[in-house]
Parts: sequence; structure tokens; C-alpha cells
Amino acid sequence: MQNEDDLRGLAKVTDFMRAISFLFLAIHIYWFCYGWLHEMGWTLDIVDKILSNFQRTTGLFSALLYTKLFCVLFLGLSCMGNKGVKKHEITWRQIIIAAIAGIILFFLNWWLLSIDASSGVCAILYTTTLVGGFFCLLASGLWISRLLKNNLLEDVFNTENESFMQETRLMENEYSINLPTKFWYGRKEWKGWINVVNPFRASMILGTPGSGKSYAVVNNYIKQAIEKSYALYIYDFKFDDLSVIAYNHLIKYRHRYKIPPKFYVINFDNPRKSHRCNPLAPELMTDISDAYESSYTIMLNLNKSWVQKQGDFFVESPIVLFTAIIWFLKIYEGGRFCTFPHAIELLNKRYEDVFTILTSYPELENYLSPFIDAWKGGASEQLQGQIASAKIPLSRLISPQLYWVMSGSDFTLDINNPKEPKVLCVGNNPDRISIYGAALGLYNSRIVKLINKKRQLKSCVIIDELPTIFFKGLDNLIATARSNKVAVVLGFQDFSQLKRDYGDKEAAVIMSTVGNVFSGQVVGETAKTLSERFGKILQKRESVSINRNDTSTSISTQLDSLIPASKISTLSQGMFVGAVADNFGETIEQKIFHAQIVVDNDAVQKETAAYQPIPEISNFLDEDGNDTMEQQIQANYRQIKQDIVELVENELLRIENDPELKHLLGSDEGAQA
Repeated sequence: MQNEDDLRGLAKVTDFMRAISFLFLAIHIYWFCYGWLHEMGWTLDIVDKILSNFQRTTGLFSALLYTKLFCVLFLGLSCMGNKGVKKHEITWRQIIIAAIAGIILFFLNWWLLSIDASSGVCAILYTTTLVGGFFCLLASGLWISRLLKNNLLEDVFNTENESFMQETRLMENEYSINLPTKFWYGRKEWKGWINVVNPFRASMILGTPGSGKSYAVVNNYIKQAIEKSYALYIYDFKFDDLSVIAYNHLIKYRHRYKIPPKFYVINFDNPRKSHRCNPLAPELMTDISDAYESSYTIMLNLNKSWVQKQGDFFVESPIVLFTAIIWFLKIYEGGRFCTFPHAIELLNKRYEDVFTILTSYPELENYLSPFIDAWKGGASEQLQGQIASAKIPLSRLISPQLYWVMSGSDFTLDINNPKEPKVLCVGNNPDRISIYGAALGLYNSRIVKLINKKRQLKSCVIIDELPTIFFKGLDNLIATARSNKVAVVLGFQDFSQLKRDYGDKEAAVIMSTVGNVFSGQVVGETAKTLSERFGKILQKRESVSINRNDTSTSISTQLDSLIPASKISTLSQGMFVGAVADNFGETIEQKIFHAQIVVDNDAVQKETAAYQPIPEISNFLDEDGNDTMEQQIQANYRQIKQDIVELVENELLRIENDPELKHLLGSDEGAQA
């Protein structure tokens, strides 16, 4: 009741002030158009006397402007207290046009009283413009009171509510990766930074093809890692896109390293531009578990469907068999023939000979017991199936070029060795994923094992297009690498791709242990998962109810997604959402970001144009200057085959001449019979 009385009182005051405004308008016209009004007989003596007294005491009519200002003042006060029904049709454009027209007609018509014309014409024109201007000002004031003072229809995508303040400080340290950004907040654009102050907590870069994850993020990681003297390992899925960047940046910033690192390349497509490296180097395998991990990695890269069937008999059997072969080559003559090509060739020999040789070594007996039982029990079909599960996939890797690269030893895989740091790039080919993936996965798994040690240099492992390759131990590397200063960077398209190729459990571990997340455009479950990870924010909600007499506005607040899944699924190229981790003493208040990563395209193009191609590494010229690449590669291929033939012959001869082992040959003969 009290509220209604207040409203009625306010309405009376408003009406009174508007009446005063009209009064000042009438007085102004009466005084300054007096000559014409007197001629028309529309003046009164008592009014004349009152206005003359006002002029004597206050000087109110000394200038045209004084009464006009009082008129507008009371008009404005009356409009401020006006309570009108809100209308959607009223816009600021209408209000501004009416206000400008009113000002022009009301204030800029003084010259009409001084033109050379009859006093009647001047007075009529002046009065008409004055009244017209007054009503224009009145209309603009009333429209302001009826304007919907909210942005419900202007911000249809809720951009303002879902924008937030982000990090604008540049926070650098000796390990950090810093990316400049632009973001929207408070109706204006800000400049900011994504500060990865602790890259050792791993980084995950997601985005559909074309979202800009390599151009905006991965490339910057490579450049800044080299600038800060990291040892570097790069899996270059589309060789040599990333390798060229690393090579040229290393040339430019090699001086920043205490010991300048050497640049190495593994490339199966072009042996001229590839170093040779044996991932099964015997000195790097200290236990049979190392051989198992290598075998595991190879087999699961060759058979991606096995990832979902880990533990099954026909999955574990070929892995165990190949493990035994690798470890045999490690202990045979000090690891003389311990290479991946030699292991493939040995596996492809007669299984009777292979089992006879392997069972002559007590340390392999437990590994081979399932096969020996089947062999001695006459279960030849089962045995053939087990062996075929290993032979058939590995046969795809029989290639002279692959044999050449993986049988040499130009360098070791301990890339963060303080005495011999390295920048290593391994190149895949999208057209030969199934062939090269297993071999490259072997390099990956061995490197993961070797670099994750104490008292080594800080290093960075960059795996772009992670699902194209499988290697065991990635989840463990992410979980433990922080203390050993290993920064892991994983690039892939979305979580479903990771689950498909790594299995639900391992994918879940990878996703939950990564501390730094970058995401370009992703859709579906990935977008929902990320939205949940970024949390919620207090958002304002407005609703308007309009009836014929009144307008009511309701304002409420509720917790809602900081970055909704729908926003993540429609990000523009170069726009990223994500979160970063911080350190003790380097606290980042706002870890979450939704911004455009700024890349100077002109500078990048200029830099790229000046890049030198990766030079030829291996020279296959003979003394006469003839190119003998094919001959040397084929000779190496034949030599590996011959090595295994001689190994089998020598081993069988040794067993035959050993009284304690000779019975193994008898079993062989019985099995053949």
C-alpha cells in the first residue's frame, strides 16, 4: 500500500514539473512575441505587470536562452520521474534523432525574430519551431523512460555473460612456454598471455583438422623449447613439416645451449636424409622387461585392434614369442645381431629351428613354455596360429630401406644426455602408417624409457597426431616426467580418437593426468568433457514481462558453464580454450582461457621463406662418384638375412655337439615325424 502511495505522489510531482515547463514555454512566447500578440489583442495588463516585475528583479528575460533553459530543465525532471510502459519498438536511434531535432528547433531558432519580415510571420515561425522543438524533446524524454534498459535482444548468444577476465601478465621462467593472445571481455578486446609456466606437467592439444593446433601451438612449442635449450624429440607425422622448423630454429639458437646439440633424423622414405639408429641396441636393454615393452609396442602398432584385447591369449602369445627372440639376440654373442631387422628375420625361420635354439637358453624357458607345451603335445594347429599372429603382421615391415635405417648405429636414443644432447625428429608418412607406425613406435617407447631418468637435461617430447602411433608407457611418462624435467606435448583430434587407439583405461589416465590443455574446435563428447573440466561461473539471467499498463524485469543469478560445449564446437580457426597449471611461487589466478592465439602471419611467412631444407645426411657415392644407394641398401638387406642363416646353423651345430642339449634336436625330429 505504501508503495502505491509513493508512486501516486511521484506521478503528481512529475505532472507539476511538466506543467511548470509548459508555463515557461508560454511565458517565453508571450514575452518575446509580445508585439504580434498585442496587435492581435491577445495580451493582458495583469500579465504584463507580473512579467515586468520578474524582469526587474531577476533579469529572467534579458536573453532568449534563460527561459529556454528553465523550460528544458523542468521538462527533463518530469521525464526522469515518468513511469511508462516499456516497448520493444523504441530504439536509441529514434531517441537520438528526436533529441537532435528538438535541440535544433528549440535552441537554434533565435534568428527568426531578427529577419527582415513582418512581425507576424516572424512570430508565427518562431512559435511554430519553438513548440515543435519542445515536443521533440518531450518525445525523446518519454521514449527514454519507455526504453527496455537491458540487452536481452542484443546479446542473443550470451557472449558477455560467458566472457571472463583472463591472464594479461607475461610470466616467464627458464622452462616456460608463453603464447600471446587476444580475448573479449567487458565489451572490449584485451591483450593477454597463455603462460605454461610448468610444461613438465604435460600438455594436450586438441582440435579438428584445420583448427590451427599445429600452426598456433605445436610450432610455438618447438621454437620456444629450442630457444630455452631443451633436448627435443619430435614425432613428425607429416614429415618434414615440423622437422624443418626444428632444424632451422636450431641453427639460429644453437648458441644458447651449453653443449650444442646435434640434429638427427629418422626417415624411412628417403635414406639419403636419414640417420641410422638401432632402437634395440643391446647396451640400452638391461632387463627382459625392456624386450617385452619393445615387443608389446611393435605388435600393438601393427594390430590396433589388439589394444582393446590386451591380456587375451592370442594377443599375448605373439608378444611373448617376439620378446624371447629379442632377448635371445641381446644375449647372443654380446648383442652382435640385436637389431629389429635381425629379430624379424629370425622369427621367419622354421619354428622347429627357432624353438630348438631358444629353449637351449634357460632364461627363456619360462617365456616359451606355452609354445613348447603345444609343440611337444602335437598341437600344431594352435602353435601355427600363435606363430602366424606374430609372423604375418611383422612381414609387412620387411623392407630394404627400413632394414637399412634400423640396423645401423649413428647415434643413441638418450636425447637428454648431458654430455651429448640431441634434437631428434622421426618422420612418418600418412600413406604408409601401417608399415612405419610399428617401427617408429619402437623408437618412441625406447626414448620414453631412456629420457625419464634423474640428472639428465631438460627435454621435450612432442608427439603430433598421437593416435597414429602407439607406444607403451606414455601414461607413466606423463605421471612421472615432472620430477625428471621431461615436457610431454600430445597433439590429437579428440578424446574418441584417443580411446579408439589407446583403449578406454589408458586414454582416461592420459586425459586426467595432463595439466595443460589446449583445445581448438572439437565436438560431441570431447566438447562436453572439456566444458565440465573448465567448471561453472555465476551468470546473470534477465527476464522481462510487459503488459498494457506496466513492465516488470526479473534479474537472477545462477551457476552455469564457463565455456559451454556449444561454444567449443564452433570455435573459429586460431581460437582456443583451455587451462594451464601453475607452480609454487608462480600462481596464476585465472588458469582458464578462451582466446585467439596471436600469430604474426607476415613474420612467419618471411621466416618460412628463409628456411633451409634438411641437407642430405648419408652419402652413397663410391670412389668414382657413382650413386650406389640401391646397391648398399640391398647389400645390407642380404647381409642381415645371411647373418640369421649363419646364426641358426651355428646354434643348431652347437646344440648337436652339446650332450646336455642334444635331446632338443630329438624332440625336433619327433615333432617333425
